[in-house]
Amino acid sequence: MSEIIPAVIPKDFLDLEEKLGLVAGRLPMVHIDVTDGSFTPGSSWPYNDDIRSFLRIVEETEGFPYWEDVSFEVHFMVRGAGDLLDDWIKAGAERIILHLEVFDNPEELSRLLNDLRNRFSLSSSHLGVEVGIAVCLDTDLERLWPHVLEADFIQLMSISEIGKQGSKFDERVLDRVSSLKAKFKDTIISVDGGVNMDNVKQLIERGVDRLVIGSAIFGASDPEEAIEDFIEVVN
Repeated sequence: MSEIIPAVIPKDFLDLEEKLGLVAGRLPMVHIDVTDGSFTPGSSWPYNDDIRSFLRIVEETEGFPYWEDVSFEVHFMVRGAGDLLDDWIKAGAERIILHLEVFDNPEELSRLLNDLRNRFSLSSSHLGVEVGIAVCLDTDLERLWPHVLEADFIQLMSISEIGKQGSKFDERVLDRVSSLKAKFKDTIISVDGGVNMDNVKQLIERGVDRLVIGSAIFGASDPEEAIEDFIEVVN
């Protein structure tokens, strides 16, 4: 059964808290997009002058919002993500997602992935942090093949412009899902961007394991009802 994962690009700590409150108790996982303006335009919490609230969580003087009720994965749309990972794992991240495109040297990505798997991965550590690779829609999948088995899952972007919500779903991702499944049939595939009620069934039929959904939930007139609608489709 495919997993529904609501996606948040938090403007600030209160925005994060509000949106996690809508998910908690309804779904087990939320997707947090992290931007700092280095890889995509604009920046999100906590790298938009709100770092203190995040550091309080890292230092364990404050808990992550709704930490008892919902887990979270972090999608790093930043350069130099390796320097940020430990803090997010201390904050409670159960999955971390790195972008293939920020690594000019494939060997650098391989070294980081192998280091993370040795330290945190589900396959090798009781800490159980999954490590994923995100791939932009226009990136040739040939660049991905050497790294697929170095990661716990792959996230295929299904919009051309990343770093914001509300962009139109691009059907080219459907063939990319099929290509990935054909070459690595056991790989967990996540799709992120423009996922809505018009395309969710197609994605499930192609074998997508995780459906990352932003504006179709949080931009809906009733986000809680939207969540229930997606759950019904998956079930």
